[in-house]
Amino acid sequence: MPKLDTFNAVVLGAGGVGKSALTVRWGRNEFLEQYNPTIEEEYRCTADIDGERCILNILDTPGAEQFTGLTEGHIKFGQGFILVFSLIDERSLKELDLIRHQIYQTKGMDVPIVVVGTKMDLAHEREVSRGTVQDLALRWGHSVYETSAKRNWHVSDPFEDLVRQMRKRYPRDAYQRRRKRDVCVVM
Repeated sequence: MPKLDTFNAVVLGAGGVGKSALTVRWGRNEFLEQYNPTIEEEYRCTADIDGERCILNILDTPGAEQFTGLTEGHIKFGQGFILVFSLIDERSLKELDLIRHQIYQTKGMDVPIVVVGTKMDLAHEREVSRGTVQDLALRWGHSVYETSAKRNWHVSDPFEDLVRQMRKRYPRDAYQRRRKRDVCVVM
């Protein structure tokens, strides 16, 4: 049986935006009704994306404002990033720009990133307009998705997009060549 591609993804954003709800909905197809601030959770999900099976290790992080010192370690772990904001909290969108720049400083500009606006089912509470979301996608050059973990709307789209980006950025043959070179012999 061939070895599956394995990728490390990190979910980042402000506290309370729905990072865990999004991740658990995609990985386990469950919705978390109660909000419990995340300290740090890791999920290992096997998925079929474009007919190819892969493993996605997902690091679900605490709100960026709560544990800023940990963010650099999270960024080093990641090969791809899901930046999450709430469509009903405009401040959460502004915070993503700082996180995005921190990723660029640590990993460089050529890193797989998708941006996700959550809670699209709460249309009557929406603070971030569709025009703002479209403008963000153009300015940042990243895919931007609107989702609802509660209703399971468009939840798989950002994860599938991120895996496609990581497959392109980290092709299997290049990874295997690099691993062979990284062999360490202790004498």
